[in-house]
Amino acid sequence: MSNSSSSIGSVSGTATRTFEFGRTHVVRPKGKHQATIVWLHGLGDKGSSWSQLLETLPLPNIKWICPTAPTRPVRLFGGFPCTAWFDVGDFSEDAPDDLEGLDASAAHVANLLSTEPADRNYGNGNLYPVNLSAIVGLSGWLPCSRNLRNRMEGSHEAARRAASLPIFLCHGLGDEVVAYEHGKRSAENLSSAGFRNLTFRTYNGLGHYTIPEETDEVCNWLTATLGLDGSQSY
Repeated sequence: MSNSSSSIGSVSGTATRTFEFGRTHVVRPKGKHQATIVWLHGLGDKGSSWSQLLETLPLPNIKWICPTAPTRPVRLFGGFPCTAWFDVGDFSEDAPDDLEGLDASAAHVANLLSTEPADRNYGNGNLYPVNLSAIVGLSGWLPCSRNLRNRMEGSHEAARRAASLPIFLCHGLGDEVVAYEHGKRSAENLSSAGFRNLTFRTYNGLGHYTIPEETDEVCNWLTATLGLDGSQSY
C-alpha cells in the first residue's frame, strides 16, 4: 500500500535545497480505474491519515495517492519542524510566499502522476506534463494570492484553462485553525483571477475537520465532474 520516500531538489539563486518527502500511501480502486487523485494532507499530518478515510468512500473507480510532505521548520509554529508542503508564516494575503517549497511540492506531485495512464482523469498544473481535471480543497487557503491575477493575465493559455477548471472548495464557519474568512477570501481571489467554474460550500458549526455531510458532497461532485460510473448531473 505504500512506497519509499523520495527527494526533490529546488534551486533558488545560487543555493539548492533538497526536500525529503515522506512515505506515499496508495489506495487502489476496487472497480474499474477511471481517475487518479493526489490527496495532500494538512500541516503536521501524513498521507496515511487520509488514506484510511479515503479507502472507505463510495468511489470504487478512483485511485488515491496520498503522499507525505517533508518535515521542515514552519514559521507559523515558531520554527518548530513539522510536515508541510511549504513554509507558512500566517494565512493572510500579506504573508511572504515560499515559492521554492511550493515548486518542489508541485514537482513531487507531478512525478507521482507521471506513470499514470494517459486516458485517466488526473493532473497537477500547467507547468508539468499532466493535465488537471478537477480540484477539491477542504478547510484551506490560497498561498501566492497577491500575484495570482498578474500571472494569469500574462498567459492566454493559463487563463483559458482556468476558466473551465472545476474547483470544489469547502469550509466550516467554526474553523479554529484556518479561519472561515481566509477560505472565503481565497475562493473570491480565485474567481477574480479567472477561475469561473468554482463552487464554495459553507458548513455551519464545522471546525478544522471533516464530517459525513461534507464528504458526501465531495463524493457526489467528483462522481459527476469526472464522469465516473454511476454519475448523475450535479
